[in-house]
Amino acid sequence: MQNNPAGRLFIVPTPIGNLADISSRAIEVLSSVDIIAAEDTRHSSRLLSHCEIPTKTISLHDHNEAARSKQLVELLQKGSDVALISDAGTPLISDPGYVFVRDCREFGIKVISLPGPCALTTALSASGLPTDKFMFHGFLPVKQAAKAKALEALNNSGYTTVFYEAPRRIRDTVMACAANLQTDHEIVLAKELSKAFETYIQGSAEHVLAWLEQDPNHQKGEFVLMIYCPNNLQTGEISQGALDLLKLVSAELPLKKAAAIAAEHYGLKKNALYEAGLKLKSDKD
Repeated sequence: MQNNPAGRLFIVPTPIGNLADISSRAIEVLSSVDIIAAEDTRHSSRLLSHCEIPTKTISLHDHNEAARSKQLVELLQKGSDVALISDAGTPLISDPGYVFVRDCREFGIKVISLPGPCALTTALSASGLPTDKFMFHGFLPVKQAAKAKALEALNNSGYTTVFYEAPRRIRDTVMACAANLQTDHEIVLAKELSKAFETYIQGSAEHVLAWLEQDPNHQKGEFVLMIYCPNNLQTGEISQGALDLLKLVSAELPLKKAAAIAAEHYGLKKNALYEAGLKLKSDKD
């Protein structure tokens, strides 16, 4: 008697708000697998009921993933097909599943990932910020010092950085942005994607913070925070505003001091402004 061939693991994205965003392929897979591993079975039951999917579910979350992975791998090895879903969006994108998928790869189980909803790409594509280079960092640290350090690291990065943020922390996080980002940063805050009150707010951290404080309801919902900090470290990339300030201040103060003032105002490196000042002086001479 031959052993049953190993089953397959399907990674299935689910809607981030609008239930109509689930694909026909996702419904087909969820209906045909032997079991669905869900981040929160109670939360996912609404979607499964809406789509009339009768498949049995089992929980897989941060606190039980190691043990549950072992159990599910055994089922897969016996020939069962398993689908992995999170509460919303694409599994493993700041959601559980890494341990499980890695275990499946280690044991030679076929992993099939379906394309579909993801708050990261949905927000980024509509942000109006540069997308040729971007970084995703999940959630910012909770502690203020660590959060400030993480935000300071974005200065002069030259790319867009994307974070998820919880409603209870969004105001404090944007306040930290105002305190730690270079002056010429740009923020886009996306709220309640694909839902009735979907909103994008664009501008400086101060502008976004003012909007959040206008109405307590503005701080409710799920958020995607996108930050762009232009790279001003190279002389040729220093903004015209920084150069104008450097010229103005250097007319009254030594170049080194003027460069320090302009650098602090625009969130730049003093050496870059000093070199720019020397170049402006040589061009003038």
